[in-house]
Amino acid sequence: MKVLLVSASTLTCPYPVYPLGLDYVRQAISANHQVEIADMNLYKDDLALKAVIDGYQPDIIGLSLRNIDTTDITDPKSFTGQYVQLTNVIRGCSEAPIVLGGSGFTIFAHELMNILKADYGIIGEGERFSLLLEALEKQNDLSGIPGLLIGDSKKAIPDPWNRAFPRVFNPDSSHLDYYLKKGGILNIQTKRGCLFRCVYCTYPHIEGKKLRLAPPHEVAETALQFQNAGAKYFFVTDSAFNVDYAHSIQVAEAFQKSGVSIPWGAFFAPTKPPEDYYKILADSGLTHVEFGTESLCDRVLVNYRKPFKKVDIFQAHQKAVDAGLYVAHYFLMGGPGETYDSVGETLSNIDKLNKTVLFLFCGMRIYPYTALYEIAVKEGQIKKSQDLLEPVFYRCSTIGMDQIVDLIIKKAGFRPNWLIGSGGNNTGQTLAKMYDRGFSGPLWEFLIR
Repeated sequence: MKVLLVSASTLTCPYPVYPLGLDYVRQAISANHQVEIADMNLYKDDLALKAVIDGYQPDIIGLSLRNIDTTDITDPKSFTGQYVQLTNVIRGCSEAPIVLGGSGFTIFAHELMNILKADYGIIGEGERFSLLLEALEKQNDLSGIPGLLIGDSKKAIPDPWNRAFPRVFNPDSSHLDYYLKKGGILNIQTKRGCLFRCVYCTYPHIEGKKLRLAPPHEVAETALQFQNAGAKYFFVTDSAFNVDYAHSIQVAEAFQKSGVSIPWGAFFAPTKPPEDYYKILADSGLTHVEFGTESLCDRVLVNYRKPFKKVDIFQAHQKAVDAGLYVAHYFLMGGPGETYDSVGETLSNIDKLNKTVLFLFCGMRIYPYTALYEIAVKEGQIKKSQDLLEPVFYRCSTIGMDQIVDLIIKKAGFRPNWLIGSGGNNTGQTLAKMYDRGFSGPLWEFLIR
């Protein structure tokens, strides 16, 4: 069969994100099938995609929906309309069955199947697409495929993919050059699943609640392939790279042993690190540490179900700074239990974080399958039958979002290292200009104060 995999995301602020998931899907598909990838970041209009479909004439089309919205209450944007338009374009030039998948789809599978009128949908990891292709080719019964939706059928969330998830990076991919020119950033994954139980997070639903670790040498081989292909930087997309300290050290040592020399970054939980942890990672090429800190008030951290306290945050921060790394902290204010005093405590404690950049988000997006969803239902903020596909945010009863934003603006003053959200369009435009001039990586290190 001729398979076309379409990456639907066109979100490029603060920078475009390489469609990592489709590498895994393509790898899982048998060599008996012909596979092409169409990345919507490469196309300026619908006619360009139509030309690809007309020229390729696929037998089946997989549509990857990674993001549902921006999750930012100060700049809320839904991508549902964009996806409707995209499927209409596909339907207008092809009779091939459409298969939906991706992390965003897994959160809102039934809603998106209904709106986009797709033929099939795959809840969970996209490697299951290969099982669908095999069954269709052999005309086998489809009912036994885990997580497969057919039309408007209902199906329970499947267990996580129970096989290894090797990735074959293709340096000849048609979309690679775009990302090399737009910051030179490629993405890598060292594990799936998350042990944490953060109140708002969808990772445990999407990837499972148990860790599945990739062999460090395989991760390093992929990173070396990035380097040989011309990448200038790579980012680890794990929910938290350090959720398993021992494994993350092994990965870092594998980078060093294999000869990976380009810089890299990752998300980290600001938990208490082992001795010399950040020094070991820095020696392997780590340059950027992005902490999911969320608050500097212990009471709020408990409400958010975070596995750390503010004393751990300060310790992790200082260890990373002392290792010579660039450090950023992400804050998420306005969740359950937030008050005027707790916001004030967080903003006051932020001044104790030296040499850092701050990304301050105000308001928690409510997603299904999270503890926040259950809290919001219990409090009467939403109904179990409510459609949450369009952005809905948790409303804290003790302080409004406008009040939080005002407090942040007053505290930040004119300091450039304080950004509300991801910085908005101005930040995105500035980064685009810097990338055009040859800069690479996330570039927020230029804001460190």
